[in-house]
Amino acid sequence: MQVLQNVSLKPYNTFGIDVRATYLTEVFTIEELRQIILNNEWERVPKLILGGGSNILFTKDFEGLVILNRMKGIQVREETDKHVWLRIMGGEVWHELVVYAIQHGWGGIENLSLIPGLVGAAPMQNIGAYGVELEKVFDSLEAVDMETADIKTFSKAECAFGYRESVFKKELKGRYFILSVTLRLDKQPVLNTSYGDIKQTLADMRVHEPNIHSVSEAVIKIRSSKLPNPAEIGNAGSFFKNPEISKEQFESLVAQYPVMPSYPLPNGNLKIPAGWLIEQCGWKGKQVGHTGSHAKQALVLVNYGGASGNEVKALADDIRQSVQDRFGIDIVPEVNIV
Repeated sequence: MQVLQNVSLKPYNTFGIDVRATYLTEVFTIEELRQIILNNEWERVPKLILGGGSNILFTKDFEGLVILNRMKGIQVREETDKHVWLRIMGGEVWHELVVYAIQHGWGGIENLSLIPGLVGAAPMQNIGAYGVELEKVFDSLEAVDMETADIKTFSKAECAFGYRESVFKKELKGRYFILSVTLRLDKQPVLNTSYGDIKQTLADMRVHEPNIHSVSEAVIKIRSSKLPNPAEIGNAGSFFKNPEISKEQFESLVAQYPVMPSYPLPNGNLKIPAGWLIEQCGWKGKQVGHTGSHAKQALVLVNYGGASGNEVKALADDIRQSVQDRFGIDIVPEVNIV
């Protein structure tokens, strides 16, 4: 196991922010991770676990050890006539997992196609898109305690999933290294095409009898048309969560803004698209210095080249304040700001 010193993190975050880490290492096995945790030399050194770097904004150098998850492997843990339980190591690329599942005819995650990042990061924020969230197919995960090196299995309930959040973004933040994730996928898939533009895109593709493969293709087509490729322009996808407001607040707002879009929630509240709110405040396509809100999707903040993390954060703060001032709604960042 090699530990590098004074390393630029620009290649390791999709925003392309050029900050440095005091130390950086890659771990390919549980034994290598344990070497770090149980080594007295590293005991007091701050540690940051990094996967694909697709949901993080660095605003300063990291004075500690960055650990890159490189653990790979996919195996069938259990199987019945209707379901398959798939154990995936945290270092696997999420979209490659989706492709793997589709190739085997297993449904449940096709709507989550093309989401950037690694499998280990997926439960941390309960990734979701087009009407599907990870928790729907989640069974359990194994995680390594960064203090003791013990392995603990977390059930779905113990993960405390919420909208783009989990226990790993709250009270257990930084405490565990997610080793593997087990998902329960369907051998007889039930398609979800009701959200967003999926139905229309399938129609445009002249697909009359959709399956998991065509739904995945439709999602990829939609995402590719709306979201910038991080390899071409730095970004972390959706920067803010879609806010949830009460029915009373919505009724008050819709009287002023009759075309305000909304999605009803089981608890009686309504979810408002943050991208719409940001666009109404005039930010869509607006460039400020080296950063800005993307021209095709206001919810995506971008680095046009040379932006600092603080520059992106300042833009996010200004956008958040303008939405608060106009609508009385607080839009909370989905991206982890370090």
